[in-house]
Order: sequence, then C-alpha cells, then structure tokens
Amino acid sequence: MKILIAALLAAFALQAQKADPLEGLWQGYDGEWLHCSRQLVELAEAIPQDKYTWRPGPGVRSTSEVLMHIVTANYGLMHLTGKPMPAGFNREIGTSVTDKAQVIDWLKRSLDAVREAHAQITPAELAKHVKVANRDATVDGIYLRILVHANEHMGQLVAYARVNGITPPWSEGGSK
Repeated sequence: MKILIAALLAAFALQAQKADPLEGLWQGYDGEWLHCSRQLVELAEAIPQDKYTWRPGPGVRSTSEVLMHIVTANYGLMHLTGKPMPAGFNREIGTSVTDKAQVIDWLKRSLDAVREAHAQITPAELAKHVKVANRDATVDGIYLRILVHANEHMGQLVAYARVNGITPPWSEGGSK
C-alpha cells in the first residue's frame, strides 16, 4: 500500500511540474511574457547544437544569431528605459556566442531581466516618455515592443526548426 501511495504521489508531482501550454495567455503583459519566454526557452533547448550555426541562406542570421539578437534587443530596449546593461554584455555578443548552453544562458537571463524589470515598474514609470530612433515613445511602448519583437523572432525560429525536422515542443502531437 505504501508503494502505491508513493507511486501516486510521484505521478501527481510529475504532472504538476509539466507546464500548461497556455500558461500566461490572456493574462496581460506579464502573462504573455511568461508564455513567450517559456516557449522561446523550450524551442532553444529542443534545437540541437549542430543546428545553432545553421542559416537558411547567405546573409541571413543563424539560429544562434537569432536567439542572441533577441538577447541584445531585450537588453538594448530595456536600457532605453533606464535599466543598466548586464556585466559582460557587449553588442558583438550577438554574433560571437554560438554555443548552445551559453546562448540559452544569455537568453534565460535576458528574459528574466525583462520579467523582473516589468514586475517592479510603476504606472508612472510606464508613462514616462523616452526617445527611440528619433521618435517619442513611452516606457510602456518599449515593453510592448520587447514582447512583439520576441514573438516575431520566435516565429522565425519555429520556421528554422521545422525546416530542420524539429517540431516545437508545445505543438500538439509534436515530439522533441
């Protein structure tokens, strides 16, 4: 009987650890960011190291370059809102980091940085005006751009994955 109870508890614990594929959707910015971040990390983890240097054609970003472009955009756009750049960050990192583990580490840190910064921001700070590419914007608009940008490149990465025979982990019926 103890073994049966232990097995059931283990099964429940395992089920609880599985992420809800719709987690975050329709829950405002923070929920959408959680959803987008989870999918980006899952996809980055599903792509094998040998596909991190793959590119669809000459002059087009490789898989690692797309992921690192997301990282540089996250930090660069947050910098416009007054957030400092992280230690060890520089613009060349977008093309110099190609190792899967390093790319995923940078990706996770940048996604967490956006989540944490947005969670701490006040409505007054969101309404603050900033200059971006010689245009007026609000900090709230910058965060919206970060979310849209990450999703745009996730679509690009899904296409990269599928061309290489990789099914996104969250796709119904898909396998890693």
